[in-house]
Amino acid sequence: MTKALVLAEKPSVAREIARVLGCRNNSRNYIEGDRYVVTWALGHLIELKMPEDYDDRYKTWRMEDLPIIPEKMEIKPIKQTSAQFHAIRRLAQRKDLEEFVIATDAGREGELVARWIIEKIGWRKPVKRLWISSQTDRAIRDGFSSLKPAEDYNKLYHSAVCRSEADWLIGLNVSRALTTKYEDSLSAGRVQTPTLSMIINREKVIQAFRPEPYWTISVRIGGRAATWQRGDQTRLFDQHDAEAIVKKLGGQQAVVGKVEVRRKREHQPLPYDLTELQRNANRRLGFSAKKTLNVLQSLYERYKIVTYPRTDSRYLTTDIAATIPERLKAISSVYGEETRPILHKQKGKVLATNVFNDTKVGDHHALIPTEQPVYIGDLSPDERNLYDMIIRRFLTLFYPEHKYETIRAILSAGGENLVIQDTLEVDPGFRQILGASEENVPQTYGPLQEGQALPIGKVVLQQKMTEPPARFSEADLLTRMEKYGLGTPATRADIIEKLLQSEAIERNAGGRLHPTPKGKQLIDLVNPDLKSPELTAEWENQLENIAKGTESPERFLENIRKQTAQLVQEINESEQSYKIQNLTGTKCPECGSLMKEGKDRDGGRVLVCINRACGYRRRKDPKLSNHRCPTCHKKMEMHQGKAGLYFQCRTCGIVEKAERSKKKADKRETRRLMQKINDGNETFGNSLADALKSALKKSEGN
Repeated sequence: MTKALVLAEKPSVAREIARVLGCRNNSRNYIEGDRYVVTWALGHLIELKMPEDYDDRYKTWRMEDLPIIPEKMEIKPIKQTSAQFHAIRRLAQRKDLEEFVIATDAGREGELVARWIIEKIGWRKPVKRLWISSQTDRAIRDGFSSLKPAEDYNKLYHSAVCRSEADWLIGLNVSRALTTKYEDSLSAGRVQTPTLSMIINREKVIQAFRPEPYWTISVRIGGRAATWQRGDQTRLFDQHDAEAIVKKLGGQQAVVGKVEVRRKREHQPLPYDLTELQRNANRRLGFSAKKTLNVLQSLYERYKIVTYPRTDSRYLTTDIAATIPERLKAISSVYGEETRPILHKQKGKVLATNVFNDTKVGDHHALIPTEQPVYIGDLSPDERNLYDMIIRRFLTLFYPEHKYETIRAILSAGGENLVIQDTLEVDPGFRQILGASEENVPQTYGPLQEGQALPIGKVVLQQKMTEPPARFSEADLLTRMEKYGLGTPATRADIIEKLLQSEAIERNAGGRLHPTPKGKQLIDLVNPDLKSPELTAEWENQLENIAKGTESPERFLENIRKQTAQLVQEINESEQSYKIQNLTGTKCPECGSLMKEGKDRDGGRVLVCINRACGYRRRKDPKLSNHRCPTCHKKMEMHQGKAGLYFQCRTCGIVEKAERSKKKADKRETRRLMQKINDGNETFGNSLADALKSALKKSEGN
């Protein structure tokens, strides 16, 4: 009987697919059943070859070797995950496997993961594609019953290849050119550089800003708050003028003149796409874009209670309408009070029908709950908070529009105009479901009548200072990146993290992003086109068109190759100067070059040799242990002395000698012992006891 080889992107997803397909025979690199053999990648197993793979001379970075533009870009297995790749290649040689099913993430990068593996293992038999938007059992079963021909996604694959090769050509060549010329680790790319440029441009505006004093006048009129206004002006930049108005208003009667009443409707918000969720999670929960994506991925893969995370659409396809009641029932154990009237009175009817729009859904529809039952107690606080945001946004679709009236009254007193703005709630509509998770509902006041005279109470003059625009939060930056088409919903979080790790930007205590001296210098060294959001947005638009089949991948890559050569030439001929940041007076013990100070992954300070050929580095700060100080309970530093390893608290100065802890048998050791027991011919009880005793003796001996 022939079988199909199924490739998932991650082991966790592969296990779930295998379970649904009835595959129960576990091997190290795959799970087999009667009809399917399910294996997995570990993210990417294949990558583009590095320059040194084409020629050994590229191991040394030299300006004269740039630009490096291979005639044909080649791929290779990633060394760290090569064992899994070779296991898949061996599977592909089995005679009983007659079909390959791509079950990687349903998107551009997922397509690239699978296609490169297929190419490298030399698969020549039929290939089909699983394309699903959730990881529930039903979605997997339905997906396998309607597999698509892989050829349907060839254009998406070509777009992914173009993205990968463009990033390699421009990012690698420009970064090598900058690093070689200025003798510091400098990273640039087609997306991260314009993103850095936006942060720096905001910083320039802030630094050039000069604060000015101004005055505002607020008035209490019949228990209401009013503000002084002249035309559109609510601020006064002349103190004497402001004081004269305050004096004029004291003890006066304010007469209601024009009253404008406007009935307004606020439509239900559309469900989240990834970028919108990252924005709101940053504002409300303080999550970084990367954290939001990681938590969301857990809700999708581990718990299967939300649909595909990396979506760029906020709409649903019309076929989703039939599944809505089942999705409501799945969340009813947690949101029973909210879902009961929707299910019983409305029969699950969506009131915001504009959410169904097939033309505005690309690869995946908006983020909504799946039909999987929810066990809220299994979720961590972060998972619960993010899930709550997604569900409440989804539930607004079943509530009516928010209706209210805005009342703007202009009052006159002493020849000056005072403005009262009220809001009268008519129907809270969908806002009743949002609670504190969305913006506050406007306050409600009673109506005002024209000609009504009201006594002026307290008049307050306040001096304030004009303020510069705030630095970007991640929510602000994601909005800008989306506006200019920088990256995709799936990559924007990684771009921000890459800028942080390369020390081009920093995140302050309030979560705001600002450039470092290194980042400010870097942006001055690159071509204006490379830091232009408009150019990079045009590239991303071309990649989308390649995926749609309206743009030529060959023409796109030809232009990228020409731009690469031009960018490298400009860096080589540049007369710009650059000063290495955080340079210390310490000399490298290996080559004698100066060392610069940087940060390790755990936030500790390190000294790094500026000579790339040397690469020597060492910690400047002692490493922190998990051992806690008995007094202040902070993590203690690890030090090596004559008597061996010891812990020291930097705060209290307490020193403790490190005791050698007894070795504990881990899971692998336990499995090894059980295997030994099961393989032997001795009676189970006695052999198990003997094996455990032996293991304990060995542990104590160590």
